[in-house]
Amino acid sequence: MLNTLNDVLNNVDNFIWGMPLIILILFTGILLTVRLRGLQIRHLGKALHYVFHNEDDGEGEVTSFGALCTALSATIGTGNIVGCATAIVAGGPGALFWMWLAALVGTATKYAECLLAVKFRQVDEDGHVVGGPFNYIEHGMGPKWKWLAKIFAFFGIGVGLLGIGTFTQVNSIASAVKNFFDPDMAHTVSLFGGNYSWATVVAGVILTLCVGLVVLGGIQRIAKVSEVIVPFMAVLYVGLAVIIIITNITAVPAALASIVKSAFTGSALAGGAVGSVFVAMQKGVARGIFSNESGLGSAPIAAAAARTKEPVRQGLVSMTGTFIDTIVICTMTGLSIVIAGSWLNPELEGVAITMDAFQKGLPFPSFVATFSLMLCLVFFAFTTILGWNYYGERCVEYLFNRNKGVVMGYRILYILAVFIGPYMTVKAVWNIADIFNALMAFPNLIALLALNGVIVKETRDFHAKHNGSY
Repeated sequence: MLNTLNDVLNNVDNFIWGMPLIILILFTGILLTVRLRGLQIRHLGKALHYVFHNEDDGEGEVTSFGALCTALSATIGTGNIVGCATAIVAGGPGALFWMWLAALVGTATKYAECLLAVKFRQVDEDGHVVGGPFNYIEHGMGPKWKWLAKIFAFFGIGVGLLGIGTFTQVNSIASAVKNFFDPDMAHTVSLFGGNYSWATVVAGVILTLCVGLVVLGGIQRIAKVSEVIVPFMAVLYVGLAVIIIITNITAVPAALASIVKSAFTGSALAGGAVGSVFVAMQKGVARGIFSNESGLGSAPIAAAAARTKEPVRQGLVSMTGTFIDTIVICTMTGLSIVIAGSWLNPELEGVAITMDAFQKGLPFPSFVATFSLMLCLVFFAFTTILGWNYYGERCVEYLFNRNKGVVMGYRILYILAVFIGPYMTVKAVWNIADIFNALMAFPNLIALLALNGVIVKETRDFHAKHNGSY
């Protein structure tokens, strides 16, 4: 039964994430990069400066830094640790190259969508902000496109409940905890028709309780938790990966050469040359989008809540999320896996691939490496769960006109999804996540293409106002 379900989901995933969507994502990013004259490269320094200099007198519910951390809490997750690993296994080291390319053009996409989110957001008399793709689709493209905005919101709820927000994160946390505390499945219990380690069960229960306590506090509590956890976990993970790279510095040139070469020649493990190049491209772009969420339409929902007067300024702050997520963190993961050769082991799956790379690469006892990665993964995934609860809630608010009863019902469903996450199969979980990602991306990308003129005009006016070069 499970094998049949996995086969069906895999076929659907391959169809949706075919060349049309990949071309649409890359075309949108390239178009915006050209029209914005490579803004994501030329103004990266300015963007990083704005990250640490908040505006105090703008409308919004959280600081610009808080909005970025909320978005990063949702993006820096299992996509960086597990998603990157699964992409390399499926498409070879070349998948990492395509993740870089997707991130490069995706940074312009992230800038554009977050700019639009602030420009078209709505702030009520209580200071409550509702904004995101559903707002700039309806109010930017016009009321006749409201149906497209509703489609986005519907799939946004699906991504939260059945995709990035819950199953993938919880499943990865449970796997990491099990691999550390009970790798041999010595202590098991029968649940839901299968045998599970007590470590998995306990981790699932504790996680569910922690998520429930935070999400019931709304965006302010999520932002406060994210502002503390996100910088800590990012520095810890990057620090560990840097140690791997430094201690294995002689292997880095060969690893980089392998990444670039297999991006265009394919991997023998992934099939024929042409077929494997496509697989590398497909998995690299898909996992890249899954990781940094550029073009997906999620980050704009967090950006809309930022306390700012300048849509362009928040767009610049938000675009640094893609740089941090993929160019920095995913690169660290990918290099570690390629250097260690962990992707070549057919017995490894999911988080076990990255864990093997850390055990081989870190000059520490295996116990320390395993515990460190488990800690990183738990923090990464936990904050992603929090961020996507907020995204889903905003989509629910839009669809149901801020009905508090429906919002509370969504929160309960979300917590239940977290609870059952550990008992989903790895392949099914990732395929479901990919499918919902794609379905959410389509309406948002259409809106970005339709409103690219507005994006360019806002950018030009901002730089003219501040005597900067466009």
